[in-house]
Amino acid sequence: GTLSICREKLNMIIQRTLNTLHEKVSLIITTNKAPTEWAQTLDDEVLASALLDRLLYKCEIVKLSGTSYRMENRKTIFNNKSKVGKVSVASAK
Repeated sequence: GTLSICREKLNMIIQRTLNTLHEKVSLIITTNKAPTEWAQTLDDEVLASALLDRLLYKCEIVKLSGTSYRMENRKTIFNNKSKVGKVSVASAK
């Protein structure tokens, strides 16, 4: 099942986690939301700004474009059971 958590508690957990880890560990964060959309997503512009300040300080942003492998594979994963668990790697020459 899933755990329901109120937005305030979630924001507190995120903020405490980032405060604890700030400049102590390396993080990789993936998101489909642009930084400008975080305030709306978190429903708190001040919190979003503080979190982004911590996340974007001394960071590298890698922006990927193109077709999503996950979304493309999601279309076929349940329809063709023979493909489940198989990975093909193309050689770049």
